[in-house]
Amino acid sequence: MRRLAVLLATGFGVGYIPLAPASWASLGTALCLLPFLPRFDPWILGAVILAVTALGVWAAGEAERPLGRDAGPIVIDEIAGMLLAVWAVPLGSRPLVMLALAFVLFRCLDVWKPFPIRQSQHLPGGWGVMVDDILAAAVTNLLLRAAALVVR
Repeated sequence: MRRLAVLLATGFGVGYIPLAPASWASLGTALCLLPFLPRFDPWILGAVILAVTALGVWAAGEAERPLGRDAGPIVIDEIAGMLLAVWAVPLGSRPLVMLALAFVLFRCLDVWKPFPIRQSQHLPGGWGVMVDDILAAAVTNLLLRAAALVVR
């Protein structure tokens, strides 16, 4: 089971990319969303987010044992975060622009970790890995909703 946890936590190996694995995982997730942009169902995406987050809490917690606490190769939190960043956001006539903005905002917030995002990393196990990215994604989602009102 630990091998499966590491496989999931590292995004099927994306986390082992030597330079900026979290950004690569976020970008890969954004690219996987591209075919669904014009018409993805928020209920289906919501179910996927919940499943990835639940798996992420378990997998990250298990993967921390062999890889270390919030180790660089653990990127399932970025995958869940990038999905949440665009969940039910009205993409308007410029879905690629909104997706690019989601990527940039999410990565900035994930790196910067303003209050209370940074503090959430102190949660135990996989929760500490996942919650900071979920919070960064929630803020990104709210900012994208505001941008969608302006860009229409």
